[in-house]
Amino acid sequence: MKKKLVELREYEVITTNKEMCKQIGAVHLDKASFSQLENLIITYNESNDADAIDFFSISSQRNVGKVIRAKNYVGVLQLNNGVQLQILPKIHGGTQDNSKKTFLKMLKTLRDFPSKTFNESNVDTEKMTIFEIFIRLYIQEVQRLVKRGLKSSYYGTEDNLKVYKGKMDFAKQIKYNAVHKEQFYVQYDEFGLNRPENRLIKTTLVKLSKETEHLENMKELRKLLANFEQVESSSTIEKDFAQVKSDRSSKDYETTINWSKFFLRNQSFTTFAGTSVAQALLFPMDRVFEDYVGRNLRRIIQQNDWTISLQDRQYYLFEKQFSLRPDIVLRNEIEQRSIIIDTKWKVLKNSPRSNYGISQADMYQMYAYAKKYGTNEIWLLYPTNDEFKGNEEICFTSDDGVQVKVFFVDCHRIKESLVELMDRWGLEI
Repeated sequence: MKKKLVELREYEVITTNKEMCKQIGAVHLDKASFSQLENLIITYNESNDADAIDFFSISSQRNVGKVIRAKNYVGVLQLNNGVQLQILPKIHGGTQDNSKKTFLKMLKTLRDFPSKTFNESNVDTEKMTIFEIFIRLYIQEVQRLVKRGLKSSYYGTEDNLKVYKGKMDFAKQIKYNAVHKEQFYVQYDEFGLNRPENRLIKTTLVKLSKETEHLENMKELRKLLANFEQVESSSTIEKDFAQVKSDRSSKDYETTINWSKFFLRNQSFTTFAGTSVAQALLFPMDRVFEDYVGRNLRRIIQQNDWTISLQDRQYYLFEKQFSLRPDIVLRNEIEQRSIIIDTKWKVLKNSPRSNYGISQADMYQMYAYAKKYGTNEIWLLYPTNDEFKGNEEICFTSDDGVQVKVFFVDCHRIKESLVELMDRWGLEI
């Protein structure tokens, strides 16, 4: 089935009203696809799944009609009718191609993202959709594995044989051989390439070869499948995943198998499934931004007397209740100094009268951090946008002296941005 690509950005609106699209800055979607997406959202909202509410919202606008708004999840959502929604992050500054490259850089730092070492500058982001880019990353991992050599191992198998070997499966012997007494339904071990890991990889390659529309990806997938001729496709995916070994001999497979989970289970951060969706690979930008800042900061800070903790769990508001969990905590035991950072993937407005759009709940949270951690170095980090040049000094001070400062991170220039932040702290690289 030929895919139809519909591209939008975070928080953009989708409508079936083609005439109003330009006027309200919306993205057009045909009525059948809109209905599929609407039914999907309603189903998940009724399920009371907390995550589902964050994907999309439905509302009505005067003179437009019903609209669907994308929220802060980005990636790919493919409907069963072939329509593929590509939701890109709203990264200010740079071209759309630069935004895709930066998004890939950000995904590399995400805790659960399979590949950590790919070079995003070598990926043709201008001509490839996000889904095709993910396929290319999988191809690169399998190519590395094949180059090192596919591993053989002993693997369990079962068959209905005329020669007895291994051990009898009595339930299946009765089921299949009640008449054929000369046959034995047995389970036994064999040595070869047909191990669970290789079966899962072949299954993924077959699936992706049917789904890709990129000529180079098609070509490379076919070439890779030639290396798996002695391997069967997985008949029971979950059973094979359960049999994947986690030892030294399987270390080369780790990243590739994580990618296979990603494609075969639609395993990103979504709970989407069912008849309306063929593929859902969506990522929460608040988590992506948090990991992007935290892991880059960890790389940059070299001083031995500073430690950095991500998702710190040292304190509670009450007796082991209401855990405080700041995104990033920097500590210097010698100087008895702590710096608390919370990242927020939100576009602030250059309006002091409305507190720049910073939520009251976030400020309560920062105040609690200051009191529990005994520090006055509290920072809120937001992505930079067109309303701020990046070097504004925004600071809130309470009547008892607690200070919360705001810093804008340039996602395209993450290292330079964090070096500037460290300079404000008085830290050297």
